[in-house]
Amino acid sequence: MVSFSPPSEPEANETASEKSNIAHLNVDALAEAVKERRTSAGLSIRRAAETANISFMTLSRVEAGGQPDLTTFLRLCSWLHVPPQTFFMTSAPRQTTTPEVVATHLQADPLLAPEAASSIATVVRDMYAALARKPSAPVTVACHLRAAATLRPGVPQRLGQLLDDMQNHLLELDAEGAL
Repeated sequence: MVSFSPPSEPEANETASEKSNIAHLNVDALAEAVKERRTSAGLSIRRAAETANISFMTLSRVEAGGQPDLTTFLRLCSWLHVPPQTFFMTSAPRQTTTPEVVATHLQADPLLAPEAASSIATVVRDMYAALARKPSAPVTVACHLRAAATLRPGVPQRLGQLLDDMQNHLLELDAEGAL
């Protein structure tokens, strides 16, 4: 089911770590690709740097595993004839639940004894387990409206209903194998 929520409210079942799935540049793969391209073309570092439109020292540093600046990285990707995303690795986000975050803050509180912090964390975990909404079916269609505060009354709800209808139709098409 799709529901409308104002932009200031985070998803209820989305943790901070799930939002931060960060991609890192794989400098080793970039260095290997640059060196492979240069040697397979029979180019010296100076000549390869000229053809890639970067400095000799920069190319040497990249081949040694140094991280290039954005402009250099994009020029190297162009020279290698590969899209930039080829060299990005996505680190798996650590799954942190809300009760774990609360427990961490409680343990760091200088006014609480470790036993007290542990007791409160246990109560929070138990209450969270009892009261937290269970995840529903995955959302196929979602919409985030920045201007929700400026819409006429009832419009966000109507848009939510429209998105619900769209999602239901997409689920039906998917079940029929039409997607």
